[in-house]
Amino acid sequence: MDYYIIKGGKKLKGEVKISGAKNAALPIIVASLLTDGETELHNVPNLKDILTIIKVIEYLGAETEFNTEKNILKIKINKIKKSEIPYDLVKTMRASVYVMGPMLARLGFADVSLPGGCAIGERPIDIHLAGFESLGAEIGIERGYVIAKAKKLKGTHFIMRNVSVGATINIMMAAVMAEGETILENCAMEPDVVDLANFLIKMGAHIEGAGSERIVIHGVKKLNPVSYAIMPDRIEAGTYLLAGAISRGEIKIFNCVSEHLAAVCSALEEIGFRIEQGKDWVHILPGKIYRGIYIKTLPYPGFPTDLQAPMMALMATLPGISVVNETIFENRFTHVGELRRMGALIETEGNMAIIHGVKRLLAAPVMMSDLRAGASLVLAALAAKGITEIRRIYHADRGYEKLSEKLSSLGADIKREKGGVY
Repeated sequence: MDYYIIKGGKKLKGEVKISGAKNAALPIIVASLLTDGETELHNVPNLKDILTIIKVIEYLGAETEFNTEKNILKIKINKIKKSEIPYDLVKTMRASVYVMGPMLARLGFADVSLPGGCAIGERPIDIHLAGFESLGAEIGIERGYVIAKAKKLKGTHFIMRNVSVGATINIMMAAVMAEGETILENCAMEPDVVDLANFLIKMGAHIEGAGSERIVIHGVKKLNPVSYAIMPDRIEAGTYLLAGAISRGEIKIFNCVSEHLAAVCSALEEIGFRIEQGKDWVHILPGKIYRGIYIKTLPYPGFPTDLQAPMMALMATLPGISVVNETIFENRFTHVGELRRMGALIETEGNMAIIHGVKRLLAAPVMMSDLRAGASLVLAALAAKGITEIRRIYHADRGYEKLSEKLSSLGADIKREKGGVY
């Protein structure tokens, strides 16, 4: 399998274009199942997760054409031919469960294997299922499959017991063609939810309040295929800002939404970096004095859990003590052991991590355990003394388009090599 060889110590400098948002593209691709005809999506990132969800909708009957050079995905639906999604298609990615909402809306039936995905906590789908039940579906679990049935979904008033991006997305897709009005409360406010809502609205859905805690949906009988551009990826953007920070370099990211990066930019300024920004660009520059920081991960607009691991890599290089309070997932410190191998001084207890900054991280052979943990190791390697070898980089391929190429364009000494069994 492929691996990275990174020689650390270079200050990154230059401009980098941010790709389309994976976490918005996945449900939008699935939402194409809600209508017949050809949907054309622009700014679709060429990622492993995207290719997986394309296989899922093809299995259901979609015809697709993905121009990876132009990042344009065409999806043609004549008829949904199957209602069962087997384990082999679902096991590698949790977002596959998103097919349940559109299939219930169109077919009144869905038979989907319980999902797999990253090892960062159990992330149950019980809120998804409770929302479907509130819309009138009958839910059962047999042989590891969730079976959902509904003669006709009907509008409801549903309060989510916890904020869940996935549940907000899935229930919203199910409700757009339900009979009557649906009110969803305690909704996730992430930009990914808003982007999906905007896509559905362009298709003809009646949705109000996306981006707030309360979403109101007036069901329609039919949706239409459209052309739509996926928003930029705020997690990729934040990762490159942190790459600039950990290398003490100067990076300008463009094709981003600076408003989506408010939490990470605020944290970087508190540490001591200088931030300049416009509507669709952000520029990070070195500061004069750096200090440790306290970070608490929260649902949007708070500090994103997906940037916790990359931020911890930066914290390991800051003077003094930094603290991370992870409130979203119960098992999201899998990167800590590997960062320690590189000389980081990190103590953990429950959902808290205390980081004592060191003058310099040191190169070591390390392995990625999941997507964002993998990003933290790449960032640590950029700052480390010596040559770091990173294995299992297929995790990074799930969420970062052309990672080594983009970092190389900024001056990083990074090579992607083939070989070895890991």
